[in-house]
Amino acid sequence: MKLALRIDDIGASSKKFELYSKQPVGNLLFLKYLRSFRAWGPYEELSTLQWQEIFDILKKTGVKLTIAITAAWVERDGRLIPFPQKFPQQAAALKKALDEGLIEIANHGLSHCVIGKHLPRLFTSNRKFHREFWPWLDENIHYEHIKKSQQILQEYFEIVVTTLVPPGNVFSEATIKAAAQFGIKLINCNTKSKTINSIRILGNENVFAFHDRDIMFGGTEWLEKRLQKKSGVEYCFVSEL
Repeated sequence: MKLALRIDDIGASSKKFELYSKQPVGNLLFLKYLRSFRAWGPYEELSTLQWQEIFDILKKTGVKLTIAITAAWVERDGRLIPFPQKFPQQAAALKKALDEGLIEIANHGLSHCVIGKHLPRLFTSNRKFHREFWPWLDENIHYEHIKKSQQILQEYFEIVVTTLVPPGNVFSEATIKAAAQFGIKLINCNTKSKTINSIRILGNENVFAFHDRDIMFGGTEWLEKRLQKKSGVEYCFVSEL
């Protein structure tokens, strides 16, 4: 059985600004910031040391890893900072691992959010605004975000990026059209597998998807334990499924 290992949200500012509680009362004012109420952020970007520990696990186990990177960090005021500029040391570590064949790079959007609506709210959840490719957004936004994210990732890593992992499993016909125009051949997320307009839509039946948050709170030990439970598996990149 082939299985792809995929980590999401690398470089995404949603880890700082996506703040909500699954309990309605927990979304009031400061409560969503408390550990007993909060469901997601805030948390830090993975450090170069943590990445090295992950790479050591990959080398030891022979496992491949697909890394879904959000190409730009969205600041509080809506400014975009490309991933290699915001996190230069992490980007350099990933580029080295890419050259060693340990990882592949996937596109996880430009912003991971609806820019301008990404900040925490006083009385409600802001979760829905931390999905980037809603069908109700103007089609030009889909095109611009795919275009810019592809440019940032491909220029820095010096590769052709062919896989899109839409944030929050949300995408639309406009996303598919834009993806096809800018070199994407595969969209992978939690959906039904099919082919639309030459783009292969791949569900997660054979993908073990997790988030950088899992490593941040569970440590690299969390990953090692998960891999130990999956015996008899041939690991591959998402693009190889």
